[in-house]
Amino acid sequence: MQHLLQDLFEKRVNQFVSYKRSHKQLFFPKAEQKQAALANRSAEIVKVKAAGKILEESIEEEFQTLKYQAHYQYLIKQNGILYMEEEMEERLAKFYKKTLVMDEEIRPILETEPHQEMEPNLLALEQQEERLSYEYNRLKAVQYAERWWNSYNPAYKKFQNDCTNFISQCLHAGGAPMRGYPKRDAGWWLQNQNWSYSWAVAHTLRLYFGNSKSGLRAKEVSSPEQLLLGDVICYDFEGDGRFNHNTIVTGKDGYGMPLVNAHTYNSRMRYWAYEDSSAYTPNIKYKFYSIIDE
Repeated sequence: MQHLLQDLFEKRVNQFVSYKRSHKQLFFPKAEQKQAALANRSAEIVKVKAAGKILEESIEEEFQTLKYQAHYQYLIKQNGILYMEEEMEERLAKFYKKTLVMDEEIRPILETEPHQEMEPNLLALEQQEERLSYEYNRLKAVQYAERWWNSYNPAYKKFQNDCTNFISQCLHAGGAPMRGYPKRDAGWWLQNQNWSYSWAVAHTLRLYFGNSKSGLRAKEVSSPEQLLLGDVICYDFEGDGRFNHNTIVTGKDGYGMPLVNAHTYNSRMRYWAYEDSSAYTPNIKYKFYSIIDE
C-alpha cells in the first residue's frame, strides 16, 4: 500500500506551488489554506517536499484504508529571503479500487484544563522570599527547540498533548530554574515522574507567566514583533479564555515577524499566527511573553 501513498504525495505537492497547479487536480484544502495565508504575508512557496509513513493499514474487499504520517517541507520566499518551514500531521485516507475517495487530517486533541480549582493556589510560593538568579541563554533554548521539534527527548516524560511540556523543556535548556517541588499547583518544575501544572498545561503556564515574580519570569508585550528568539506565544484558539497551545520563537521571517517551533502540531519555523492551521478560528486570541533574566 506504500505505492498508493507515494502516488498521493506526487499528486499533492504541486498544489502548494502556484505556478505548478493544474485545474485538473483534485481540490486540496490544506494547500489552498497554506497559499492564502502566505499571500497575506507577501510570501510564496517556491518548492515543497512531502514524505509519508504508514502507521496503520487495512483492506476490506475493494476498499483500502491508510492512517499515515505526512512530513511537509516548504521552501518559502519572502522579501528577498528564503527559509524552510516544516510540519508533521497525521491523516486518514481511503481508496476504492486504488482510487482516492477520502483524505483528511486527524486533528490533535487540544489541551483542556484538568483542575480549574487549582488557579487560586497557583502562586502559593510567591509569598516566600525566594530569589533564583539565572541568565536565560536564548541560543540554547532555540537549539533545543530545533533538535527536538519532531522527536521526544527520552530524558523527559512524553505527554499525549505535548506542546507545553516541550516549551518547558526548551526554557529549561535555556537555563530557567525549576522551583516549587513538590506542590503541583505552585512554581514550575518536573521531578521524579511528577510535575507542576504549569510545566505541562498550556493555560496554567500562561497564568504562571502572568504572575511569577521569581525564577522563571516573563513580561507580556503587546505585539509579536517585540518578541526575541526563545520567547513564548500562548494561543486560545476558540477565544473562550482558556489557552490551549504554546510555541517558542525560533526565527524571524522576511519582515521580522516570529517563526515558531511546537509539539502536538509538530512544526518548525512556522509563522506565529497559525492561520494555516486546522485549529485556527476567527476568534483566536494570543498572549506574547518575553522571558526575563534575573
